[in-house]
Amino acid sequence: MENTFLGSHDRRVLSVTKNAHDLGAQGENIAAMYLESIGFKVLERNYRSRAGEIDIVALDGETLVFVEVKTRRQGGRFGAAAEQVTRVKQRRIARTALAYITHRGLEGAECRFDVVAIDVPRQGAPRVSLVRGAFECGR
Repeated sequence: MENTFLGSHDRRVLSVTKNAHDLGAQGENIAAMYLESIGFKVLERNYRSRAGEIDIVALDGETLVFVEVKTRRQGGRFGAAAEQVTRVKQRRIARTALAYITHRGLEGAECRFDVVAIDVPRQGAPRVSLVRGAFECGR
């Protein structure tokens, strides 16, 4: 699912951001708003454990969803945002998700791993894409 969800203010903020950390943080804000706009309930943002960090933990109906947000400037040499979730990163997210499930007493919950990719072009509105079930935990 792809969307140009952002209003003019959000486009302006993203287009002037120079720092990669700031760009990522703004992308996470946009991703959370986007997910809520399509019916997800955001439970937590930037959940951290010893295993790692998960950008967004949300509910999609009864399904617990662990969301990795990738924000990239289009035309960069490292490819599209969704391509940046490597197998190593997937395993780290899965371990962190297990820590979340255990810590919250949610064993047995149906869960899924999604990626929200935000590709920021040189001009125009950023594109927001949701990849549901982007990867499996690989137990």
